[in-house]
Amino acid sequence: MLKGRAWISAHVPHAGEMCLLDEVMFWNADRVRCRSAAHRVASHPLRAHGRLGAACGIEFAAQAMALHGALVAADSWTATGIGFLASVRELTMHVARLDDLEHDLVATADRLGGDLATALYQFTLSAGDRRLLAGRATVILAQADTAPSPLGASR
Repeated sequence: MLKGRAWISAHVPHAGEMCLLDEVMFWNADRVRCRSAAHRVASHPLRAHGRLGAACGIEFAAQAMALHGALVAADSWTATGIGFLASVRELTMHVARLDDLEHDLVATADRLGGDLATALYQFTLSAGDRRLLAGRATVILAQADTAPSPLGASR
């Protein structure tokens, strides 16, 4: 294990049960792979009507992207600031739900490109040898002092 839950919780903007990832299994400048068992937790905050739909896998992948940014920033002089998921494209889902899967989830995010203001990732979510969903995401990066306030409120 490269980074565990305590490190992850300190480096993503999600607290408590909304911090979905348990472990960073691998990372380099272009890729991160993370593990999670959160999809089996009955009190999962994204569950609705007693189930965790496959589309919630996007949040697992988005948190992997956030972790990648934190890992890269910690390993260099560049601070990436706060990221906002701007779009998801070419999403394919191969299952209807995540909560009934026996294996841990593995979220992989590959940074395809970007600059100081944006990042483009390709992501997959798998369990065992089964691909659950895949797609591309655009993340808008903002420095902490220039990030928009929630609901457009002024600071």
